[in-house]
Amino acid sequence: MMPINRQCELLYLARASYYYQSERDDSYNQLLMKMLDEQFTKTPFYGVLKMTACLKMKGHDVNEKRVRRLMRLMGLEAVYPKKRLSKTAHDHKKYPYLLRNLDISCPDQVRRADITYIRMNQGFVYLVVVMDWYSRYILAWEISTTMDKEFCIRTLEKALMTSTPEIFNSDQGMQFTSDDFTGILEQADIRISMDGRGRVYDNIFVERLWRTVKYEEVYLHDYRTVSEARLRLANYFHFYNRERIHETLDYKTPYDVYFKEPCNLKTVQADHTMHLKQAHFLS
Repeated sequence: MMPINRQCELLYLARASYYYQSERDDSYNQLLMKMLDEQFTKTPFYGVLKMTACLKMKGHDVNEKRVRRLMRLMGLEAVYPKKRLSKTAHDHKKYPYLLRNLDISCPDQVRRADITYIRMNQGFVYLVVVMDWYSRYILAWEISTTMDKEFCIRTLEKALMTSTPEIFNSDQGMQFTSDDFTGILEQADIRISMDGRGRVYDNIFVERLWRTVKYEEVYLHDYRTVSEARLRLANYFHFYNRERIHETLDYKTPYDVYFKEPCNLKTVQADHTMHLKQAHFLS
């Protein structure tokens, strides 16, 4: 086979031009990612096969390999019971799931962190939030062009500037299982809780948050720059926290519930400890 450099010489073609990849494919991938994002927001229980089928129904002849690659890039994983594997996907310290049968009855009892994909006019960013589970109050958030741990750590540190929760819950993503992230929680004497693999309803509240943010803000605007995305999301989260009433909060705002309905965490912890002792005695 003739070497590439010789082929370029015969064609009077620069080698850089030979290796150049058209942006057309990237633009098409971005279109597919937008469609995957909208479909996933509607049906977070759809896996690769159903997502592929949805795209084909809309006239896009894509294969499962491409859809799987894009979903992995977007950080999307279907919410449904999965088979337990003999080897874990991440080599990290294991933390128990502490929310099973837990009565979450006041602010700062449990906080939750999660990441989602935010589409833009060209490209995309990742959004991480730290939310108080009881009040739905967003204590901190940040966006990044890469799915790294640094922007998650910054968000955690900002959230802890407000107050310290009893329990911090997350999934087992590498951003939340890193020693740098968990070390901050352990140093603050915060109990760490992580979703079990295959658990369906662990992140139901944060999935509702993502659906709300995307339908009420993201899908209504085509962010042209990261700065514009940051500004509009800042305005939206201010509205979400302080003005948007929630039916599940008895038509109050997250701000009102978080700051105006304090409770004695020591009493809550004592009640929870007693509940665990009683459950152990009866078992």
